[in-house]
Amino acid sequence: MEILDAIILGIIQGLTEFLPVSSSGHLELGKAILGDQSVPEESLLFTVVLHFATALSTIVVFRKDILDLIKGALKFEWNEDLQFIAKIAVSMIPAVLIGLFFEEQLEALFGGNILLVGFMLLITAVLLFMADKAKDTDKKVSFKNAFVIGVSQAIAMLPGISRSGATISTSVLLGNDKTKAARFSFLMVVPLIFGKIAKDILSGDLSYDSGNITALSIGFIAAFVAGLFACTWMISLVKKSKLTYFAVYCAIVGVIAIAFSLFY
Repeated sequence: MEILDAIILGIIQGLTEFLPVSSSGHLELGKAILGDQSVPEESLLFTVVLHFATALSTIVVFRKDILDLIKGALKFEWNEDLQFIAKIAVSMIPAVLIGLFFEEQLEALFGGNILLVGFMLLITAVLLFMADKAKDTDKKVSFKNAFVIGVSQAIAMLPGISRSGATISTSVLLGNDKTKAARFSFLMVVPLIFGKIAKDILSGDLSYDSGNITALSIGFIAAFVAGLFACTWMISLVKKSKLTYFAVYCAIVGVIAIAFSLFY
């Protein structure tokens, strides 16, 4: 993999993992528009590295929150911190089930299905617009909410549906505080990312080429730095009700993707 390709893919992954525009959708569009020669198919190892980078950036941004949760859980009391961790576990159930039983069917939807990406981006746009118009509250995420948000996260495994956009929008539309919604959305994906990384490593499908260490390292750095920026920025945008801009963007890109798939 070329160094420039690694940087581009790293930045795309880092930004779109947190910004509500769908990382999988944009990677599919990029490969379709530029061609596989310009944006080569990501190796499993490179994918794992990029996801580890974005998970690490989440941990850095929410390091204080995570440390507080760990300290609270270590008290072995059914306190707010342990309840929050339990809610994260509940939110993971739908995505884990999809990953375990429908992985092949899900993977079949990738690989240049631009029409699907376009329609899913339009759905993302509608969700973001609705969430931006929702009234702000100080309500915390409940266990029931956590499961419903988890369902939206599972649906967001489709190319074109933004994971952060779907989960934050769902949480806000359920009446939860916007800042708490963003916090829950970003923290709920960390265990899933590490779980997926562990699954890929244990599968034995990872192939390592020492000649790619430079590309892997640069891709990791690009994804990590972009992730830090995007995660911090996204929290501020949700709080200030600025998701409409991303709704418009997703709608425009979605229409272009649909037109591209139908006429070219």
